[in-house]
Amino acid sequence: RVICLTLASLLFHVTAVHAQQEVRVRGTIAAFDGKFLTVTARNGGEVRAELPDNVTVSTTRAFSLADIKPGMIMGVTTVKRADGALVAIDVSPIPPTARQGLSPYDLAPDSTMTNAAVEGLVESTGGQTLPLNYQTGKGSVLVPPGTPTSQAAPGTRADLKAGEAVVLTARQTETGLSIVRIQVAKDGVRPTQ
Repeated sequence: RVICLTLASLLFHVTAVHAQQEVRVRGTIAAFDGKFLTVTARNGGEVRAELPDNVTVSTTRAFSLADIKPGMIMGVTTVKRADGALVAIDVSPIPPTARQGLSPYDLAPDSTMTNAAVEGLVESTGGQTLPLNYQTGKGSVLVPPGTPTSQAAPGTRADLKAGEAVVLTARQTETGLSIVRIQVAKDGVRPTQ
């Protein structure tokens, strides 16, 4: 009986660990058979992941800094300059329900994602400045000219075509990778995050 309980406890722990492991993949769709997506990742490797029926496909549409309004919730990916200033390398609107705050991000080495409400857009030397309020703190981010921007839009599985750029988040399960979020390029507009 003790052995059964220990084994059950161990299996629960392993399952919980697997459920928490997520990977983000950026690359180009190589193939999609209606159930499994194969992606040539940006590092040249190939990733195969299952797309469950209940996962919604998002496409990508254009977005510009001119579309930003005070109070909008944005995902702003930044890197720190040598002088300590935060510089945006990507700016995208995100759902208002998204959890706000700072977290490490894998878009570039040592990058950080800030999910926050924008308090305005200020012209500044070297671009524009976004004052951000992420509930537990505030900060300002310089957005240089040419910083990539895009936004998610509703899509379908028919948008998952070979050759299109894609960003996905998948969870490691006991049988392989299972996609939990996916955004694909459409009409030449690529996902920037």
